[in-house]
Amino acid sequence: MVTKSAFISFDYDHDSDLRGNLVAQAERPDSPFSITDWSVQEPFDESWRKKVRDLIDRTDLTIVICGEHTHQAKGVEAEVTMVQQAGKPYFLLKGRRNKTCSCPKSAPKRKKIHPWTWPTLKELIAKPR
Repeated sequence: MVTKSAFISFDYDHDSDLRGNLVAQAERPDSPFSITDWSVQEPFDESWRKKVRDLIDRTDLTIVICGEHTHQAKGVEAEVTMVQQAGKPYFLLKGRRNKTCSCPKSAPKRKKIHPWTWPTLKELIAKPR
């Protein structure tokens, strides 16, 4: 199995627990992805943007965790824009099963939020891009 490296984009203020769940899944023996760096905890400025761009450039794809407040998360919005500019693949995961989750403003309206299940996650990562 080919292991792909993933960048995780998430709402730091509301969804850090979800990031932890995804990191745990990446550590499973049958995981098709790995995560080395998943967040840049610095002020939202040009230095932050450069570090995030570098991380995105070093990964194969981006996983965007969508929570209840993702549409208000400026960092997620900027990260998705950078992923799009880099021409890298990304997909949206619904972070909270029984809640209404929103997309980042920079994601196209037609972009689907996928249910977060282990089989779906593995399938999305395995898709040739």
